[in-house]
Amino acid sequence: MYYRRLIQPTGPWSADGILNSYRFTNTYRVTDRVSQYLIREVQYGKDRSQEPQEVFFRTLLFKTFNKIETWERLEAVHGSMVWRTAKLADFDKTLDMEMARGRTIYSAAYIMPAPPFGQRRKHSNHLYLIAKMMDDRLPDRLRQAPDLGSVYETIRRYPGLGPFLAFQYAIDLNYSSLIDFDEDSFVVAGPGALDGIAKCFGVAAARTPEAIIHLVTERQEQELASRGLEFPGLFGRRLQPIDVQNLFCEISKYARVAHPDVIGTSGRQRIKQSFIPAARPVPPALFPPSWKLDPSVLPLAVESVAPATHSPHDLFAVGMARRGHSFSKGR
Repeated sequence: MYYRRLIQPTGPWSADGILNSYRFTNTYRVTDRVSQYLIREVQYGKDRSQEPQEVFFRTLLFKTFNKIETWERLEAVHGSMVWRTAKLADFDKTLDMEMARGRTIYSAAYIMPAPPFGQRRKHSNHLYLIAKMMDDRLPDRLRQAPDLGSVYETIRRYPGLGPFLAFQYAIDLNYSSLIDFDEDSFVVAGPGALDGIAKCFGVAAARTPEAIIHLVTERQEQELASRGLEFPGLFGRRLQPIDVQNLFCEISKYARVAHPDVIGTSGRQRIKQSFIPAARPVPPALFPPSWKLDPSVLPLAVESVAPATHSPHDLFAVGMARRGHSFSKGR
């Protein structure tokens, strides 16, 4: 569907009514609209400084709210986001005014509790958190980390950041020039992924959710081939654990409609967000330079195919569950 959208912006991109009707994330997290904006405009945008503290500040400020409109409003009022000249108290007033106008300043993608810094507004506490990270020279400390798991553990120590959010921040920073670790080295399963894994393999699966994610990542080529599913990856890049984590979350959502009888852990029974095409056209993809991907070359197999005729009922994890793979001990 992602490739088809690049070829034909108006769709449809699938013959599956559920996928056409509701909002799902892309197979690869990095290709989602907000991640692409982060990379293209916030991290590697024209005239953006690549000094570690500036890259870290911009990334954390953007991802705290995870909303393009909030970032653009801050820059419209205060100019380019630069830590050396930033006045967080002024940012705070601007965000107060946005809320007073009835505008939402946070994305609904993550649960964002307020860190305990004693401020009345949640966003004020988050600005204090960013200031503390900067005062602690966190960008320099992260650059000295030996791997992605250590980056996660360092971020996780800050108040107001749960395990899943700290992992998401680690992945976002890993897109930037600040750090560059293999994505296959570490993963944390979020609430949606836990629900999807439970729906696929049972609530009492013997392996940990992270172990299941890693095993799915390792076996992707064999399992896709065994089901006759042609999957070109992301311009040749295979699925990474962060992507498989996302896929289990989307399976959780899809199954609410397609398999309402399959019970997971969340208790949710419907998909809240319908798909509405974005008003902005999809810009050319941009990926971390170290990945060395060429988004100008679409897979030949995708360019000539019609919208999918198979149902995601046969996709990897659901297919494995239907075929009796329970991930029991020793297998």
